[in-house]
This record gives sequence, structure tokens and C-alpha cells, in this order.
Amino acid sequence: MFSRDALKIDPAQTVRAITEAVRRIVREDLRKKGAVVAMSGGVDSSVVAALCAAALGPESVLGLFMPERDSSPSSLERASKLARQLGIQTVKEDISPVLDALGCYDRRDAAIRSVFPEYDRTWRQKIVLRPDFLEKDGLNVFYLVVESPQGERKQKRLPLKAYLEIVAATNMKQRTRKHLEYYHADRLNYAVSGTPNRLEYDQGFFVKLGDGAADLKPIAHLYKSQVYQLARFLGLPEEICTAVPSTDTYSLEQTQEEFYFRLPYDKMDLALYALNHGVPPEEASDPLGLTPEQVARLYRDIEQKRSTTRYLHLPPLLVEEVPEIHRT
Repeated sequence: MFSRDALKIDPAQTVRAITEAVRRIVREDLRKKGAVVAMSGGVDSSVVAALCAAALGPESVLGLFMPERDSSPSSLERASKLARQLGIQTVKEDISPVLDALGCYDRRDAAIRSVFPEYDRTWRQKIVLRPDFLEKDGLNVFYLVVESPQGERKQKRLPLKAYLEIVAATNMKQRTRKHLEYYHADRLNYAVSGTPNRLEYDQGFFVKLGDGAADLKPIAHLYKSQVYQLARFLGLPEEICTAVPSTDTYSLEQTQEEFYFRLPYDKMDLALYALNHGVPPEEASDPLGLTPEQVARLYRDIEQKRSTTRYLHLPPLLVEEVPEIHRT
């Protein structure tokens, strides 16, 4: 019988398996001396940093802090606290000047002003999804939320052109960070460790050649609920174990739920697990706290995201194979 216990794991066994795999991949398969981990202060990157430190030794792990103008100060505080606890080396790179030079903020703000002409740098902003998708079928509709310095909030449905321009500009943040991760990896002869969990990896919640790029992804097979179990087992700071998943990309506080998944991660994990294991909506509805019709609608949303983000997982496509290189 399907239940919420389906996502429970043996943390000790899981940590042992992952650290052994990380050690083998980095040392033998990639022939690298250590690992670079971009530390955001969130649970995923924190667990990956802890696993890499356990697998390779703290002296062979570099934690990178890469805040920018819209980053929350608490993110850096959490990441710094964990790095001290793990005893790993760290480097802080403020990427705001690079993003300014690329026109990241100017391009984003111009797109926002096409919706809200009164918007300027003193305002804050975020993008949210229509929250009622479980009640009726329909397209994903994005809304732009802006807040004036006086605290007045406004919200409008985003035209496709403005949405694409805002996302394209903000994606520069993840791609700039990846440039720096590989700079430090190259100078140290380290591998770059990615930090996606299974929910993000499955549903395409990453930027191609940005946070989606890595040499290894130690927790991509684990549901986010399971990553939180490892965080507790590994003794990560309480503020990391209880942090609400956030994009930390827009200047207004924005959860992953309102930006992409539209449900709390624990429900999304359970629904994804149920779909992956062929659990019918009627059986999954009780553990999820949803009606069978809502579960069926959620399953369709998961499948739709898989379909529309499939290209993110694809390598560059060749006209003809090069067998000497791609031989398995």
C-alpha cells in the first residue's frame, strides 16, 4: 500500500554508497584531485558539500560563494557557517560587476518596464505561477510581481516576450557562476560537482550550461525529502535543515513552489515517486491529501514538464556519430 513512508531511506547506507561513488568518480573516472561545490546556503548544495568532504577529505573540497545584487544575505551566512563546520576551503566571488557588464540587470529591467513602466532599480520583483492548476486544466501562466520602495505590490500576467526576456537575463546569473566554478576547477585540477536533487533533475528545474552543468551530480537520484533526511543525518546546521527551498534569483523572496513546482516539495516528491512507480491516482490521493482528479492533473503536469524540458538533458546533437569518440 502506497504511503508517505515510501520516501524513507537508510541515511547511513545512502551516505556510504554516495561517498564511495564520489571517491571513485573523482579519483578514478575523472582523474581529478578534488571537487568544487557552489554553495548557496540551501539544503542541496550543503549536503553535496558535506558528502564531497566526507568522500575526498575537507582539504580536497573548495566551496564557492557567489552572491549578487539580488541574493539574500542569509544565504551567504548559512553557506559560510557550514563551510566552517566542514573545514573546507572557500572563495567568495561577487558576480554583480560581471552581470552588470553583461547587461543582465538592464536587460531584465527593460523587460519588466514593458509591463510596469514605473519600475526602476529601487523596486523589487519576482515571477510566480498561477496557483490554481489543480482545480482546472490549462496552460502554465506566469505573473510578474513588483513592489515599490513604499511596499505597494502590483501583479500582472506576463506576456510571453517579456517573460522570455526576463528569464534569459536572469539565466546569466547561473551561467556566470558556472564559469567561475570551472575556473577554480581548472586551476586546482578539481571536478565540478552539481547539486540538483531528483525533483529538480526530473522536472528540468535548472539552466542549461548553468547550474545544470557539472562533472558529477551526487544527489540527482534522491528526492528532495531524502536530501533533507541526509542533512539531518550529517548534522548540518538547523537553519539549513529547516530552510524553505528558494530560487534566490529575484529580489523579492520567492519559493520554488510559487515559481515552478506550485506545490510544497514533500507533496511533489511523493507525487513524482507515485507516478514513477505506477501508483494510480485513486491510491495516491490519500497520502497526498488530494482528490483523485487533482492527482491525475498533477501527474499530467509532471509529464508536461518532462516533455517541455527534455532538451535541457540532451547533449549537443550531431549530424553523424563520431564512433571513435562516442564508442560505449
